[in-house]
Amino acid sequence: MPFIPHTEEDIADMLASIGAKTIEELFDEIPKELISGQLTGVPAGLSEMEITRLMMERAGKDGIYQNFIGAGAYEHHIPAAVWQITTRGEFYSSYTPYQAEASQGTLQLLYEYQTMMASLTGMDVSNASMYDGATALAEAALMAVRSHKTSRRILIPQTVHPVYRQVVRAIVSNQKIEVVELPFCPESGQVLPESLAQSNHGDFAALVIPQPNFFGVLEQVDALTDWAHSKNAFAIGVVNPTALALLTPPGEWGSKGADIAVGEGQPLGIPLSSGGPYFGFMACKNDLVRQMPGRIIGRTTDLDNKSGFVLTLQAREQHIRRSKATSNICTNQGLMVTAATIYMSLVGPEGLRRVAAQSHANTLDLVDQLEAIKGVKRIFTGTIFHEAALSLPAPAAGVLAKLKQKGIVGGLDLHGYYPDLGNAVLVCATETKTATDIRAYTDALKHALSS
Repeated sequence: MPFIPHTEEDIADMLASIGAKTIEELFDEIPKELISGQLTGVPAGLSEMEITRLMMERAGKDGIYQNFIGAGAYEHHIPAAVWQITTRGEFYSSYTPYQAEASQGTLQLLYEYQTMMASLTGMDVSNASMYDGATALAEAALMAVRSHKTSRRILIPQTVHPVYRQVVRAIVSNQKIEVVELPFCPESGQVLPESLAQSNHGDFAALVIPQPNFFGVLEQVDALTDWAHSKNAFAIGVVNPTALALLTPPGEWGSKGADIAVGEGQPLGIPLSSGGPYFGFMACKNDLVRQMPGRIIGRTTDLDNKSGFVLTLQAREQHIRRSKATSNICTNQGLMVTAATIYMSLVGPEGLRRVAAQSHANTLDLVDQLEAIKGVKRIFTGTIFHEAALSLPAPAAGVLAKLKQKGIVGGLDLHGYYPDLGNAVLVCATETKTATDIRAYTDALKHALSS
């Protein structure tokens, strides 16, 4: 969207309309000692051509890297049409659709988004997004506790993203909810259902099940879901939406399916951009829909039998009843959801399957080539999707620094999160990587380890 500044005449007309002589007069309540005065350090204005060149030079200093890092944020190809459509004024400026008669386009898009996410997760209903994947998991924990009513304990495996676990604790700790972390098998990189059966975890409201987990390993979701249900607890799936194009959706895990599914929607058409913005998704079974926070869009017909879309189950006013209300999800990242809806519409089910399959194949190729280097090996034996934890014969931080000098972001150093794994790095390859890229990474790692 272009930025069109006000002219001097525009400013004068507006000041005259409100009865002020100058802009400074509008802010006369600010103490004079706090006013900075003239911006003497700001250089003279540049022409459009000059500023374009300056910004391109500064952007060039950031460098262009081959990216082999994932860990919850993934580099996927985004068709140019996705953001060309998303940033049209009709979508770009749309906000909370409380006034249904003036927001049918926004409401219909959100309804389509919910339909796609419910289909992708195999659940009955989806809301119209959350802030991000980590807070979506925290909200799922709160939702499970409200619905369970007798227990305020949540079981979270250590194979769940470390940041997600931190966010869950930060949000639920002051509500007297206990978060119990479950260890994983050091050989397979999974939570073993048999180990859970042998332990006494007491009464708990929900078990969190990541798929794939933080290490990229696939968990035994069927057995874990059935175990949670056997304990009269809920099963919460934390899933990668791209992986769901190939893997069994949470709604079909075990004999009854997971109860809640959450995750990060960034892989669905959202570019990597200095840590965000992202968006979280949440879907659940019908029995829990009234406990689900956020917006839910419904489709109905009017008196003339024409289709219409409205906010349903939760009106704006329900958030006033704080003692009985669910969380007020205002920052639902509507623009990101718009992009994700357009992305899923454009690539379609078959396109998403191709993205997932190629990402999986590229990661297997990458791991095979890297393991051919002396001292490099996979840490876990469990089946992976498009990430893998590797052990290096040297400290990961130093190796990654050498790779960066070669223009390669080589992965995530796991030492800060899992020090017991030693010199470990988490690598990822998506469909954006070519055979040449993978070969270049392998050669660069070989050189970094030998120098």
